[in-house]
Amino acid sequence: MAVGRVGGVVTAFDVVESHTSTMVVDISCNALNEAHVQEITDALEALPGVRVRKVSDRTFLVHLGGKLEVASKVSLRNRDDLSRAYTPGVARVCQAIAANPADARRLTIKRNTVAVVTDGSAVLGLGNIGAAAAMPVMEGKAALFKRFAGVDAWPVCLDTQDTEEIIRTVQVLAPAYGGINLEDIAAPRCFEIERRLRELLDIPVFHDDQHGTAVVVLAALRNALRVVGKKASDCKVVVCGVGAAGSAIIRLLKSKEGSAAPGELIAVDVAGIVYRGRPGLDENLTWMAENTNTENVRGTLADALVGADVFIGVSAPNLFGAEELATMAPDAIVFALANPDPEVDPAVALQHAAVVATGRSDYPNQINNVLAFPGVFRGLLDAHATDITDAMLLAASNAIADVVAEPNASFIVPSVFDASLAPAVAEAVRNVATGAVTSA
Repeated sequence: MAVGRVGGVVTAFDVVESHTSTMVVDISCNALNEAHVQEITDALEALPGVRVRKVSDRTFLVHLGGKLEVASKVSLRNRDDLSRAYTPGVARVCQAIAANPADARRLTIKRNTVAVVTDGSAVLGLGNIGAAAAMPVMEGKAALFKRFAGVDAWPVCLDTQDTEEIIRTVQVLAPAYGGINLEDIAAPRCFEIERRLRELLDIPVFHDDQHGTAVVVLAALRNALRVVGKKASDCKVVVCGVGAAGSAIIRLLKSKEGSAAPGELIAVDVAGIVYRGRPGLDENLTWMAENTNTENVRGTLADALVGADVFIGVSAPNLFGAEELATMAPDAIVFALANPDPEVDPAVALQHAAVVATGRSDYPNQINNVLAFPGVFRGLLDAHATDITDAMLLAASNAIADVVAEPNASFIVPSVFDASLAPAVAEAVRNVATGAVTSA
């Protein structure tokens, strides 16, 4: 009753110790947040004869001791097993790889292993929290790789944010891996790191915050346009946020490999609409200015939204509301993907737009990178790919979209738990990758 009076919901009540004068019980209950947990604790402590000995958070318990472990794929039951898996037998395998380095893909974990590399400078919506604090996210990423595509991934959290040091460190670590997944590295540093590593390494380098987001957004956009009966070539698309994700979305929309470039594309950042000649443009924004905004219009996000068919937000929370939504074109599409709080209240957006998507799991149409990266790397590893191209990314995007046979306003991307998703993405990427090798 005490828990209920402060809004908690008891889900279990277990007696763990019982003595003549005392009893110890475990109470499991749902709470809204950490402050609510404290409120529940105080309510229990206020009861006569009751003392709260320990409070545990189920989310923290999931992470206790980390979420990963190493398991051997071979049996080590006796001396014979040991002599083959390790010395002396392993020496023959080492010599074979020394004679033919390509055999590392066949004879080591390289064939199925990805490094999840971060410097902790742009973690989720938390910002620059450093390498150690980034570990839980990287562990989770590795767990998703394994769960959805059977890929063995491992966190590589670097205690440096120096571009040259990151590049060199990944370069010297690369021989053990079949691919590099860059994660949560801040823009614009992430652009140079990815570009340079792609030039240096003979394995695919994929910055998920850029390309994973872009792949899923394009898949969702393709199906959303089907729902509203519009062609991309007839649409005005506004992309708000020109960091890692926004830049990759724009570049993939504009890719010469694609066939669904929007009729007009406007990029908006914290300084407003990106246009040619705007003071202070860096290399990335200069490219954006030269390849978007054909009319070279100027103004704010509100100005850009007038007549827009599509809004894609990968920026900051609560940037606009009903007034700006009302200026968009009929049957508008709104992807408000800032996390945890989107650019516009989804409930408000649903009153004006035909299709609304967010990055959250508590609304329909969650745009989540996990729809892409496991299958993408499964295909790259299976193809023994040495690079990743726009053609592969677009193939992955189309495969995600095609998993949804009949999209509607509340269902434009598949569930991550759809068993057909990762294999479909992997097959699409593999077909393009092996086709490129064959044609070469």
